[in-house]
Amino acid sequence: MPALHNTLKFNAEPAKAQNVSKALNLGLKLGLPHAQASQLASLRTPEKIQDFISALAINFEPEGDTCLSVTEALRQRRAHCIEGAFIAACALWLNGMPPLVMDLQARGDSDHVVTVFRRGKCWGAISKSNHIWLRWRDPVYRSLRELTMSYFHEYVLHDKKTLWAYSGAIDLRRFEPKLWVTNPEPCWDVAAALDTVRHYPIITPTQKKLLRLRDGVELDGAKVLQYKAPNKQAARRY
Repeated sequence: MPALHNTLKFNAEPAKAQNVSKALNLGLKLGLPHAQASQLASLRTPEKIQDFISALAINFEPEGDTCLSVTEALRQRRAHCIEGAFIAACALWLNGMPPLVMDLQARGDSDHVVTVFRRGKCWGAISKSNHIWLRWRDPVYRSLRELTMSYFHEYVLHDKKTLWAYSGAIDLRRFEPKLWVTNPEPCWDVAAALDTVRHYPIITPTQKKLLRLRDGVELDGAKVLQYKAPNKQAARRY
């Protein structure tokens, strides 16, 4: 039995190497530099992709609003939500999964973009956020609406809940890679497209008026950040 175990382990290594090589080749074909393609090709699961995204510094946009492509965000080693979503989607694509993102739309607050994936019949999400709330979601949600509702209570501005609507899963392969993977300029065209696709409301105007404000304990919890913000405005926004 030990000999059989060793044989199976030995035979699995070439298959793994072949998968990484295939992912690397796709990354190079998309225009990624070799080091970046190799880095993303090594992230074989959504969990590993999330760990990588979380380890990137938050892009507090000190020079003004940005929407960095995959190559630019990796070069600068920083990202905010949509930039992290681009990186995560690209890593999924290299590793044989569709590069899907979803736009969460808020009223009077910033939108949030997450990368979504399916495991079996259930949805999960990879998410870049400096706060403890709007982060990874395990693939246990039976629909995108159900996944979206997992963010509802924690999607806030000060003491108000602001999440209003969500888009469907948007396949980034509908856009040329040069627009979001290797673009040296801001990817505003792709960001605008995500914002203008059909969104589905999750609450009614009447329900919104009756939402309970967050209490002091919840407000204190919102002060927990992964990366120190340069000012109070940045602490709230990212």
